[in-house]
Amino acid sequence: MAAKAAGKTRVGTTDKQDKKMDAKSKTQLAAILAAMGPGLLTAFAGNDAGGIATYSTTGATYGFGMLWTVPIMCLLLIVVQETSARMGCATGKGFASLIRERFGVRVSALAMLSLIISNFTVTLSEFAGIASGMQLFGVPLQVSVPVSALVTWMLAMSGSYHRIEKILLGLSCVFLTYIVSGFMAGPNWGQALHDTIVPQFSNDPHYISLLVANIGTTISPYMIFMVSSSVVEKNLDASDIPGQRADNISGAIAAEIVTWFIILTTGTVLHPAGISINSAADAAKALVPLAGKYASVLFAVGLVGASFLAACVLPGITASAVCEAFGWERGADRTWREAPVYRGIITGITILSAVIILIPNVDLFGIMMVSQVINGVMLPVLLVCMVLIAADRHIMHRHANGKVWNGLTWFTIIAVTFFTIIMFVLQALGY
Repeated sequence: MAAKAAGKTRVGTTDKQDKKMDAKSKTQLAAILAAMGPGLLTAFAGNDAGGIATYSTTGATYGFGMLWTVPIMCLLLIVVQETSARMGCATGKGFASLIRERFGVRVSALAMLSLIISNFTVTLSEFAGIASGMQLFGVPLQVSVPVSALVTWMLAMSGSYHRIEKILLGLSCVFLTYIVSGFMAGPNWGQALHDTIVPQFSNDPHYISLLVANIGTTISPYMIFMVSSSVVEKNLDASDIPGQRADNISGAIAAEIVTWFIILTTGTVLHPAGISINSAADAAKALVPLAGKYASVLFAVGLVGASFLAACVLPGITASAVCEAFGWERGADRTWREAPVYRGIITGITILSAVIILIPNVDLFGIMMVSQVINGVMLPVLLVCMVLIAADRHIMHRHANGKVWNGLTWFTIIAVTFFTIIMFVLQALGY
């Protein structure tokens, strides 16, 4: 009898423990899901008009020959975004504030000036991407650019970060169009997987130039600011670091899957036909006779959606970083009276970008080259600032970089710096 009673007690205790563990697991899962968003948005925003154009050109020119770079780009993106998010969670401060705290006002002011110029020129390219994509549907830029500028501005002024995040995450679903168009292209899957795993090298300067562009377009200076600022605006803290880690890893993987499919599609359809392109819109047009109207439409929809997503976030990230660096009020939930500089910067960048795109015969390529040079100079410097802050136990406490992650971060910095130098050399030689 006693044994039976003890058995019942043990069973009852075990059931209670199981229920507690299930409840705890559900609570942890809910916390992770609640923390997700900033990493996904930042990774997808990186696949903007410039990125899509680069990946499309890669596939059209070299087929599957650069698919092996996608896993490498994914690793670099995970390292940068996870580190930036962890800094925001551990300190409750964005990257701009941490730069000022660790390196002083002068370095912070120089970084903000470069960021403003860089993000402004990239925002221009996003509106150009919207215009070129909508023209494929017969919508003139005189209509698409003002309307998109108004919508992005209204979204930024909506007054709720959580509402903005939900809308932008919903908009990110547009990237599924690239995956669908990849299947519609009918690629050689075995060859694609082989070329993803086995690297291919070439001493062709154009190949090297595109290789550098692929890696360079994956990580941009604004991404470091965007992740940390979004974490702070979402009021996440050190307890949310596991959720942010899951968010950034899954976001990087999802974004690079899209990259893989863009190269796959253009490598399958355009490369065998010997078709060269100069933009993502060119790729969408070229797909019509070779892959069918629907594949082309999906590609064009992806371009417009991706450009719109980046155009939504860039002015806000710029405004948030500048205000944070100089101690001014910021945030989507702040009014004009509470945060005039924050809202003024968003308004100014949006209006000026749209107006410049509408100027006849404007040299967008020249503007993009200026942006590329600024990004190339800024990124290694910002990454060094990031790794020094992330390794500083006085700032990060127990959430500072460990030896392995510190090594991965320095590897990322060395790789990015190396490729940046190559990019400048190739540009100087005219490639």
